[in-house]
Amino acid sequence: MTTTIIRTVSAWLQPRPARRPVRFVPAVVSSLLAVLLAACSIGSGFNPIGGSFATPDQNAERRPPTGGPLRAKVAVLLPLTGTAQSAAVAKGLKQAAEMALFELNNPGFELIVKDTRGTPDGARAAATAAASEGVELIIGPLFAASVKSAAEVARQANLPVIAFSNDVTVAGKGVYLLGFMAEEEVERIVSFAASRGKRSYAALVPETTYGALMASVFSRSVRRHGGSIIATEKYPVNSNGMLEPSQRLFSVVKEAADLGRPIDAVFLPGGPDTLPNLAPLIEYANLGGAPVKFLGSGGWDYPNLGRNKNFIGSWYPAPDPRGWRAFSEKFARTFGTAPPRIATLSYDAVTVAIQLATAHGAGQRYTAENLTRATGFSGVDGAFRFTAAGTAEHSLAVLEVQQFESTVVDPAPARFGQGRLVSTGALPN
Repeated sequence: MTTTIIRTVSAWLQPRPARRPVRFVPAVVSSLLAVLLAACSIGSGFNPIGGSFATPDQNAERRPPTGGPLRAKVAVLLPLTGTAQSAAVAKGLKQAAEMALFELNNPGFELIVKDTRGTPDGARAAATAAASEGVELIIGPLFAASVKSAAEVARQANLPVIAFSNDVTVAGKGVYLLGFMAEEEVERIVSFAASRGKRSYAALVPETTYGALMASVFSRSVRRHGGSIIATEKYPVNSNGMLEPSQRLFSVVKEAADLGRPIDAVFLPGGPDTLPNLAPLIEYANLGGAPVKFLGSGGWDYPNLGRNKNFIGSWYPAPDPRGWRAFSEKFARTFGTAPPRIATLSYDAVTVAIQLATAHGAGQRYTAENLTRATGFSGVDGAFRFTAAGTAEHSLAVLEVQQFESTVVDPAPARFGQGRLVSTGALPN
């Protein structure tokens, strides 16, 4: 996995505490989980986020496949024995898959887990073993290089892959990425800013491949919405290297305000590895009366961001937080620990696999037509669908940073209708 992708998803790899304390009895929960996983019986019509988003075609999900009882086998490929960090994330992904399995239970659905060891060679071996055991779909791996290796095996075996990566270079030709794409995050925040009258922009981005990508998609999105970018600065990702680029950019912001042509918004893509170092530089710049709004990326979606007072009032794109809150509390009650943020992708991937297995017969379940259906799917983080290019489109809200908890200022569209996201116009209950 490249540095770009690590930085893009770094916030999503961090464990998140549940919002409320939970009581956990390891022996009781472990026994219950074992019983449920052994049964693997399936329920229908389950909505993983408690009614906030409805499955686009619930009747279709309830119809059993024709031609006899369900018999479906799916593999999950994870770096269970990779580095300490990747193994910890893999454990959370595996547990999330187990949650989906026993909540959407069906005795004819089998989920097998293969260890990629966190390497491309390990991913190739895991995919080869899974194919030899007759799986119909591969979920995972996590890292882009491992996805590429597993995909080579999967294509030879005519097996589709739903991977957790967000590196578009490994998407397509039967590989569908469930990760959040930079383009959709940037388009969501820029379109919202434009709807609030923002036309003049600046950007301060990390001097990395990820930063270059974000700057590029930001430029295209701003032009698409009729805006203009006045200044862009890049900074090395260390506290000392950030000082001069930030001073140059904020000098432009103050000068523009003094001339009566204020910059409306400054784009600051980043996450928990960069924002804490940027916060004091914003305060040091003393922007004063410059009426500037800070815009973030999906990496801003982490706890306690509002403790940095300089970010309060800023906007960033993210899934509706209520789905994550319900999922993380349920996960903590079940396993006694907070899930990594990326665990929702594993839960959603297994949910898709079970729903399609329930609705379609063998050989038809995971076709490109079914995986890329226009109505998409309902997930923990909202509505999503796969494109023919192998990327995913997600329903994103816009959140405003507050001292204790970010609040939704523009709700996520509730579903895909006629191939487009359809907003309810109000927050779901």
